Amino acid sequence: MTGFNNPLAPKFTRLKSKSTEIKSWVREQMALQEDCPVTVAELACRDDGCPDIETVIGVLEPEKPIVTLRVHTHMNEVTKEAVAEVVQTLSQSQ
Repeated sequence: MTGFNNPLAPKFTRLKSKSTEIKSWVREQMALQEDCPVTVAELACRDDGCPDIETVIGVLEPEKPIVTLRVHTHMNEVTKEAVAEVVQTLSQSQ
């Protein structure tokens, strides 16, 4: 069975799987090469109006500034649509 997330699995294992999924969505949405480094981390957000936890995505294309994308939710709740939305917002601001 594919797509099954064991709720009793250690959190690291579940997040690693979700992180891999998010990275593939970012590569697809931004038309990145497969070897382009993409990082995904779940971090505490201390800004006003920001949720307690957010997912921060870093895109490290060679010889370009680092791109930081923020999805204001826990990593396990990030959807492909949410990634598309933050990538689209980035594109519009450039």
